[in-house]
Formats: sequence, C-alpha cells, structure tokens
Amino acid sequence: MFLIDQLILLAAILILFGIASSKLSARLGLPVLVLFLLIGMLAGDAGIGGVSFNSPGAAHALGTLALAIILFDGGLQTPTASIKKVWKPASLLATLGVLITAAVTGVAAAYVLDLPIMEGLLLGAIVGSTDAAAVFSLLRNAGIHIRERLKATLEIESASNDPMAIFLTVGLLEILVNDMEPGVGLLQMFLLQMGVGAAVGLGVGWASVQIINRIHLVASGLYPVMVAACGLLAFGLAANLNGSGFLAIFLAGVVIGNSRFVFQRSTFLFHDGLAWLSQITMFVVLGLLINPPSLFEVWLEGLVIAAVLVLVARPLAVVPILALFGFKKAEIALVSWVGLRGSVPIILAIFPLMFGLPGAELIFNVVFFVVLISATIQGSTLPWVARKLGLTEKPPATPAATLEITALGDVDADIVEYTLGANGRAVGRRLSQMALPDGTVVAMITRKSLVIPPRGSTALQAGDHLFVVLRPETRPFVDSVFSQALEAARNELPSRELRLKGSTTVDDIRSSYGIILAADDLLTLEALVRQTMSEELREVQIGTSVTLDGVILTVRDMIDARIVTIGLIPEPT
Repeated sequence: MFLIDQLILLAAILILFGIASSKLSARLGLPVLVLFLLIGMLAGDAGIGGVSFNSPGAAHALGTLALAIILFDGGLQTPTASIKKVWKPASLLATLGVLITAAVTGVAAAYVLDLPIMEGLLLGAIVGSTDAAAVFSLLRNAGIHIRERLKATLEIESASNDPMAIFLTVGLLEILVNDMEPGVGLLQMFLLQMGVGAAVGLGVGWASVQIINRIHLVASGLYPVMVAACGLLAFGLAANLNGSGFLAIFLAGVVIGNSRFVFQRSTFLFHDGLAWLSQITMFVVLGLLINPPSLFEVWLEGLVIAAVLVLVARPLAVVPILALFGFKKAEIALVSWVGLRGSVPIILAIFPLMFGLPGAELIFNVVFFVVLISATIQGSTLPWVARKLGLTEKPPATPAATLEITALGDVDADIVEYTLGANGRAVGRRLSQMALPDGTVVAMITRKSLVIPPRGSTALQAGDHLFVVLRPETRPFVDSVFSQALEAARNELPSRELRLKGSTTVDDIRSSYGIILAADDLLTLEALVRQTMSEELREVQIGTSVTLDGVILTVRDMIDARIVTIGLIPEPT
C-alpha cells in the first residue's frame, strides 16, 4: 500500500467525522470550529488517533489556502448594500479596533507571561483580529436572525481585519528577528498591503465577470471552477505584489457575487460546499498541530489573557467606534461580545515558529488556548446574549432553491422556490392577496405529491412549495411577501419603487409588506388614488402622484381610463 492511499483514507475519515460533528454543533451548543479542532486534537499523536503531524509550514500553507477560499465565499454572499450601510464603522473596527485590541492584550500578555514588551505586543497582534470563518459560520448557522446592520458590521469587520493583524504580526517579527526600525517602513508596508489588495481585488473581480459572461465553455460544471480560479488569481496576484491577498480575494468575491453571470446559483452552491470543506480541513489540521498536554501548562495564563481580551480589550476597541456612529448600547454590547477568535490567530501563531523566534512555542500554545476559550464561550453564548439584549428577529423567507434560467440567453430572470413555513404570513391567504410585484408570476405550486395549478383563488397552506418567476431587482419584495416577520418587513424593504397592480387592496399591502395606509382594507390602490385625486381636484393620468401616510403612489400605466399599474415607494419607519 502506498502512503498516499493511507493519507486519502485518513483524510476521508477525518472529513466525515467533521461533517458529523457539524450536526452535533447545534445540539451541544458549541461552534463547529471548536468541534473540528477537538477532532484534530483527538486524532493527533497525543490523542486516540495517533497521527503524527509536526509541520508548521504545511499547516500554514493549508490554513492560508483554506482561509482564502472561506473569505472568497464570504465575499460572494455579501451584498454591496450591506457594505454601503456599515463600511465606515466596519473599516474602523478592522484597523483602529485591531490596533487597540492588540495593544491592550499585548501589554497584559507581557505582564502575565513575564515577556519583553515587544513579544507581548506580538502575541496581542496575533489574537487581535476576529475570525471570518468563525463569524460567518456562527451568524449563518446559529439558528438566530439578528438585525441586518449588526450582522453586516460583524461579517465585514471579520472579513477585512485580517490584513491589519497580519501587518502587525509580520512587522513586529521583523523588528524582533531582523532588527527593523519601526516608523516609516511599517507605514509603507501597511499602505502597500491595503492599497494593492484593494486595487487587485476590485480589478480582478470586475474583469472576471466580463470574462465569465463572454466565454462559452464546453461544460457547465467548469463555470464554478473558473470563478474559484479567478478568486485565487486575485489572492496570488496581490500577495506577489506585496499586497494583502486576503483583502483582495474578499473584494473580488464581493464584486463577482453582486454581479449577474451565467450559472450563478450553481456557482454559489459549489463555493459554499468548498468553504465548508476548507473549514473542516483547516481546523482539523490545526488541531493535529497542537500537543494537548502542552495546553495544561499554560491554562492559567491563557485564561487570564483570554479574559483581558474578551472583557477589556475588545470592549475598549468597540465602544468608542460604534458610539461614534450612533449604535445603541445593546448593539455595542453584542458586537463587543462577538469578537470570536479562530483559525487566523492560530495560523499567525505559526509565524514565530517559522521565523525561529525564541519562545515561539509558548506563544503558540497560549494563542491556541485563547482561541479555544473565545470560540467556546463567546460562540456558544451568542444566541442567548442576542435574545437577552432584544436584538433577535424572526427570519425572513429563505428559498429552498433557486432555479436559473440558463437556456434563454440574456433573459434577466430567476425561478425561485419558496417553502411556506408553519408560521408563514401567506398561509391561509389566497394567491390573489399576495400583492406580488408587477411582472412576477407564480408558475407552479406543489403540495406533498400534488401539483396545484396556480389560480388567484388558490389558498396557500403550510409546506407548500411555490415556484416563482421574478426579476432579480424585485427579489427583496417577493421575499417579504413570503416571510414570517411582518413587524420587520417594512424596514427591510429596499428604498426603490415597488410596482403593483391597481387592483391590489390596502389589506394586501399591509399583510405583504407591513405598509399601513389609513384607508378601508378593501379599498384598491386604483380607488384610493382616484379618491385622493378627486379630493385634490386633479385629473388622473400617467405620471401623477399622491402621498398618503408617508407613502408615495404614482400612476405608472393605464388602459383607457383604468389604472393598471401603480408605483409605490415604501419609506422606512
């Protein structure tokens, strides 16, 4: 038997154990990264597996590749609307916040471990950034739905703060090992990392979309692979130009994910699976690298440093920054608490080992212990803390699948499958009462083994699967129609015009979008506009508008004297 045969078997077993542990994550209340790390530790030479792995270089290489893939997937799933909302506080948290966290933690580490101040600051820099893989996994798989602004802030901060932590770590190592003078050299390194990373990421992302939409590949399965290659190109190109590959691949993912391209849905599914595989591989390998008995030697010091990091350093960094942007106290408290450490600190803790720094093993063991404490305590208590702070919301409608229209060339449309939950607002209502955007069509309804012809009189039931043909720009409105949280619906609507049929009633609008108009529930939009125009002694014609209860209604289409389509602009309350 060849060695590779044994390695393939071992890899398959570890990955299957990792997948199985993800099923246990919700039941045990532990983040999946902790379970993956524990599997790696148990499989190591000090555990029951007896696998001998002592190669920091290999762990660093695998960890870097895995983290790049995870960040790319995170970018693909990050809407630009979310970035526009929170880019200012998130960018400050990712730079100034990391610096403050690293400084406070570093000073404490130097005192607790009796290290020189520069080595203490190095440890602080290593644990200074939150981990994208941990935050993405927790926020998207914890079974809770927090406010969009909070979620976007946490995700974008975690995805963009790695370059700052890497810069601080490498800069301090250069000072400690190569006697580099701090000052202008460090500033130039920082600007180069950020500037080149951002430029390459945005450029490669834009170019990738142009190429993907123009090239005709022989097999549809090559498109997701091509997208992955474009992401890795952004990382490699930026890294070889002395920029931040992590920032570049995340921004490339954002640009690609927010563009329309062929086989988009299948590409997202492919990268989601690839990101999960990367998480499992990365955390298991990092778990293999640690010697569990060595953690007991530093447990007390690690516990003190973790307490300083979580309870002092992180809040000191978060509170002034978020207060500056008008975040509420409860929101600031949650962001302070969700400062999860994960793979990035462990990967960075390998750097001192590779640089040959004296005391590097102590730093690695302490960092690993701090990560375990942070991920276990902060990760497992996030749902409880969010509920106690009153920041959770009911989840919006999530389609079971999106079926792409790929055979019709440039048709800009999707077929989306919605599954009605037991508490769905649409349950018990007729299809004609759904107030769907103009041009949206329910093509088919399946109920258990039956296919129900969609008619206006069809009453919807829990468990129904609706296949809806829609234009991408109307997707947020359709999501609202089939969601559960009516009280949050209006605030989550995009600030653009929603076009509805003139026959839509006031009650339909309230039930579908949470928009309340002070009028009889059975009154149609056409009648409401005519009534208001009559009171204002104005003639009904295309383009005329009325404002009712802060909502602008505009006549968009008429057939003879009948109002066919009315544009409605919902304003957040």
